[in-house]
Amino acid sequence: MTIDLKEKKSAVEFATNMRLHVSINTASVAQALPFYKALFGTEPTKVRPGYAKFEVAEPPVNFTLNENGNFQQGGTISHFGIQVKSAQEVMDAKERFGQSGLATFSENEVTCCYAVQDKVWVTDADGNNWEVFVVLDADAPVHSANRMVSGPNNSCACATGANTNRQTLELTGKGSNNNSCC
Repeated sequence: MTIDLKEKKSAVEFATNMRLHVSINTASVAQALPFYKALFGTEPTKVRPGYAKFEVAEPPVNFTLNENGNFQQGGTISHFGIQVKSAQEVMDAKERFGQSGLATFSENEVTCCYAVQDKVWVTDADGNNWEVFVVLDADAPVHSANRMVSGPNNSCACATGANTNRQTLELTGKGSNNNSCC
């Protein structure tokens, strides 16, 4: 069965064609919230157990806090991302990465950060994980369908459970669309 990617559009509205996504780990979302409310001058758009999201118009950013049981002071970066408005744009990014010789890892219709998303992951030369993603359903009932760590440096926003290596999953074809990370 072939899915027409042009039919898969974002369930989230934002003013620009794309916006930056920054996800950081925190020891306590509750303790971190007052600072980020003051920083962005707004309330979060979503707060769930161990998770909070700010969708800021100026500067355009999707900023998330993820409570991480393995949190270490100074190790706050979870991953970075670019949020787009369609699954086709995710596939276009994957093609662009591939043409540049970069290894990718794709996830389709994964539950992550209390939302259903399509995404492609790539890792920069310093080991920072980046995702290009579209939100297909903005309000899923769970943080992650399968709370596994993705990425060569074993760091990811949804991570609290078992570790796995994104490169291994990509190269061996093992894993499923539920190895999600937001």
